Amino acid sequence: MIFADLEVKINSKNGNEILLLKREPSTDYDKTVLVIGCFHGDEPDGEYLINKYLSERSMTKNRLLFIPCLNPDGKSNNVRTNANGVDLNRNFPTKNWEKTDCSSENIYYGGNAPASEDETRFIIYIIEKYQPDLIITLHEPYSVVNYDGPAKEIAQKISEITGYKVEESIGYPTPGSFGTYCGVEKNIPTITLELPEKSDKDLLWDKTKGIFDFIANSF
Repeated sequence: MIFADLEVKINSKNGNEILLLKREPSTDYDKTVLVIGCFHGDEPDGEYLINKYLSERSMTKNRLLFIPCLNPDGKSNNVRTNANGVDLNRNFPTKNWEKTDCSSENIYYGGNAPASEDETRFIIYIIEKYQPDLIITLHEPYSVVNYDGPAKEIAQKISEITGYKVEESIGYPTPGSFGTYCGVEKNIPTITLELPEKSDKDLLWDKTKGIFDFIANSF
């Protein structure tokens, strides 16, 4: 059972549901935090953590928004890209977006145009409507806390919780990335939390559950 309200849902190209779930206090909330799992279909542990958190009732002073799985079509095929072969983390309308080779071998293909994908436009709509004060995306497999925009102190806090080191750069170019779109160009504190690859689920939850307490009550 999930203890959260269904706020919005859309269907993917292959007919899978993409959900925006909400948990907020009964009184006025302080801030809004958006957490996104499974940006890439072969990185499913973020969805597990979100659903694990929402499977238990807990208090929050902030409005928490969750997309447990942004890319269900990719997840169903255990591939990075969506049903159109697009890497959603290269599809955002940034100043550095670029059109690249669309062959099936290019897992970083950013689409025929910026924001060409339904999943990308869904996130853009959510950001414009809900104006989050912090965004966290859950990826794999580097075990680091990457950040964009004014998020250094938050990254350090998450590093203290998880033991993962802070990395301002992931180490390679990411044109059209979500971090550039939100963190750099919109100045929203944006964390890309890279989880370890193929973690034991119980150990992963023990290591990261403090993040959810932080965004609910301390941020």
